[in-house]
Amino acid sequence: MTPRKTIVFLGDGMADDPIPALGGKTPLQAAKTPAMDSIARDGVSGTLLTLPEGYPTSSDVANMSVLGCDLSKELCGRGPLEAAGRSIPMGPQDYAFRINLTNTVDGILKDFSGGHATQPTADELIALLNQKFGSPTVRFHTGLSYRNLLILTGPEFNDRVKAEKPDDNQGSPVAAHLPKASDPSGEITAAFLRRLIAEAPALLEASPVNRALASAGKPMANGVWPWSGGKAGAIRKLRDKYGIETSAVISAVDVIMGLGRCLGMEMIQVPGATGYIDTNYEGKAQAAIKALKTHDFVYIHVEAIDEVSHEQNLKLKLQAIEDFDARIVGPVLAAVGPGVNVAVLPDHPVPLALGKHTRTPVPVSIRIVGQQPDGVQTFDEIACQSGALGPLANGDLMAKLFGPPRD
Repeated sequence: MTPRKTIVFLGDGMADDPIPALGGKTPLQAAKTPAMDSIARDGVSGTLLTLPEGYPTSSDVANMSVLGCDLSKELCGRGPLEAAGRSIPMGPQDYAFRINLTNTVDGILKDFSGGHATQPTADELIALLNQKFGSPTVRFHTGLSYRNLLILTGPEFNDRVKAEKPDDNQGSPVAAHLPKASDPSGEITAAFLRRLIAEAPALLEASPVNRALASAGKPMANGVWPWSGGKAGAIRKLRDKYGIETSAVISAVDVIMGLGRCLGMEMIQVPGATGYIDTNYEGKAQAAIKALKTHDFVYIHVEAIDEVSHEQNLKLKLQAIEDFDARIVGPVLAAVGPGVNVAVLPDHPVPLALGKHTRTPVPVSIRIVGQQPDGVQTFDEIACQSGALGPLANGDLMAKLFGPPRD
């Protein structure tokens, strides 16, 4: 049986902690979110654990949890998912690492996003890295802004490397967080990554684009941080697991698009989707409305809230949450009407006080046609805790929306 049409609104990093400047409210409580509140009011709410202990606190893990993947068998690392999002083929001896362009000053990681490097800046710097370090076994690929890829090929390389997340280490010395082999077979790979981190700054700082940034008093994208390596894995398709015949993913960032592709979803590219607060909200909303006419399931992901949360910018977080509600959730709900199942949630928290991901379960509200509301009136971290859904974990949300997974 084809499931009822369903849309999931995913506000990346939207959850937070109470903030004194907001009178003890969270940004979700303080922001004006009538559309998300309507989902809570007309539906049922609870919490979802997306970052279980023993797994990285990264968005690939969190979104795989939301979408019901088996982390113990299907987690492959962020690199391969981003390669899939870029339609970069990976062979059996290929290992993909996410590589951030960063800003460092006197050996201190100042900005994991390289000052939110523009696309032309990223294109020029990745080309330079290919010229210096590239070979038949070492290839750099541009992604979106500071988010790029390194693919290593050959029997000497593998993914047995412990590489920390850059956004967990802003303000720390880069030298204190270098990649390490997780077993002796990973030492060649780890040594190459350390060499790359050590030698790239001189190359990048001498580039015309970085000299221009420095002259303008702007932060240079003068460092690299490789992390989350892996090889292409086998992720079970949504059609096979939940009987969802047609599905689509809408996002600006490669990791979410790549995950969707691995799950058998159509990747819908929206012009002007930047992964930041200047993203094309209206374009994403219209893409979702159009996609729902031809697809059973649409997953619309917005990165902007996560980015400004890492910046620890309260004003922009409130703005990004309200933009998500007013420019995506509201228009889509109005267009699709009450006959569509909907869910809204973050993938993980990014408390402004920390500027990094935490494992706290996130609020979730779902409106399923014919289901009685539970009395929760607002969508936020506190109100959702009293909802009828209770505490959910990996796979539970998808089971609520589409029924239990098939064997």
